[in-house]
Amino acid sequence: MVTNRWTSADHALQYLRRADSLPHRTEGEGVLLDHVPQDVRRILDIGTGDGRLLALLKCDRPQTQGVALDFSPTMLEAVRSRFADDATVEIVAHNLEEPLPELGTFDAIVSSFAIHHLGDARKRSLYGEIFDRLEPGGIFCNLEHVSSPTPRLHELFLRSLSIDPKDDDPSNQLLDVETQLTWLREMGFNDVDCYWKWLEMALLIGVKPALSAS
Repeated sequence: MVTNRWTSADHALQYLRRADSLPHRTEGEGVLLDHVPQDVRRILDIGTGDGRLLALLKCDRPQTQGVALDFSPTMLEAVRSRFADDATVEIVAHNLEEPLPELGTFDAIVSSFAIHHLGDARKRSLYGEIFDRLEPGGIFCNLEHVSSPTPRLHELFLRSLSIDPKDDDPSNQLLDVETQLTWLREMGFNDVDCYWKWLEMALLIGVKPALSAS
């Protein structure tokens, strides 16, 4: 049985304290920012945490309407504080174990180090829900924690974060990159690829096909 530590305020706060120091994280975020069009009208941030990624996106897209979705009370408090003066951001409390709520459609759906906490079957069904909620031509960007191909590389990743292997987070349900890319292709996404990777951090992107001109 998987233990989900994200229901604990202490666990969430520990993550927030070290989030800015994760090695190479800003590289992956930079590539993600490069691929989300400047003129998007609505962005959904799945598992928003304290709203870090959505805030980065809105730096160059201040007109964009954002929806920030998370289930952790600690994270929701943090994201409400971050966007307290921004009426363009809606904050939604939602557990990703359940189907996405009806929030309309989006030009971009993003996620950052959240979906790997779900079991594989739920990951796959969530990707389908994301496809359905994208506008034609919309983009899905998932900056994700993925599995290593060998135990030695997994241990290398943990030690690069100064985490003792015995303290590995049991909330993580890691999956390899290629399986997830295959799912996205099967669901109908175009231009599917791993656009950036460092050890167990990877940026997976897919684009929903645009409507054909009549």
